[in-house]
Amino acid sequence: MGSMLDQGHLPELSAATRRLVRSVDAMPDPAYAEPSLLPRWTRAHVVAHLTLNAEGLAGALRGLTEGRQVPMYASQEARDADIETLAGCDPSAIRGRLLGAVTDFTDAVAAVPDDAADRLIERTPGSGRTFPAREVPLMRHREVEIHHADLGLGYTRADWPPEFAVRLIDSAVARPYPEALTLHATDLDRTWHLHEGVGPTVSGTAADLGWWITGRGAGEGLSCDDGPLPGMEAW
Repeated sequence: MGSMLDQGHLPELSAATRRLVRSVDAMPDPAYAEPSLLPRWTRAHVVAHLTLNAEGLAGALRGLTEGRQVPMYASQEARDADIETLAGCDPSAIRGRLLGAVTDFTDAVAAVPDDAADRLIERTPGSGRTFPAREVPLMRHREVEIHHADLGLGYTRADWPPEFAVRLIDSAVARPYPEALTLHATDLDRTWHLHEGVGPTVSGTAADLGWWITGRGAGEGLSCDDGPLPGMEAW
């Protein structure tokens, strides 16, 4: 296997993808037009986004394998328009497209050579937003688990494996945050620090912390030792 393939991580992504596909396959056609847990998005929008995300990452990885620089999306506008278009398709077409996309993604990851792990992929041309190929499996894992819960189909953050919740929080605290904040996962007895200095401590399960730090919910299950919970921007 190539160096970008984290052997401890890919099986978890594969299992998460199987759970997602089962949920989507079991979703009645009328449910696609119903609201998801994301503002302004139906469940069809969420599945369309997951499909196009897999297609975009697969295309970028194939480009690396072939020695070409291929962005994940042609542009932000094209990405948004493609989600709207696919979300408006028949549910059977959306299901089929998702299945094909996750298969293509798996094949693309497996084909990336060892020496391409550190090569950069552009999210959109000229945007300045890039990421190394080795981060793709974790990026996709976050998309699958978070948006599976966003579908509001009974699979919730409480169903996330503890290892994923930890990876999600690890990713979140690596982002810039304007103020000092401590997160304490009561179920794992683990602590993270955002920014430097002393700030309030937010406590709860790792899953509840991960859900909240991505800007979801109202902090259900969490407590703060210094007044109300700080606000979080949605991912």
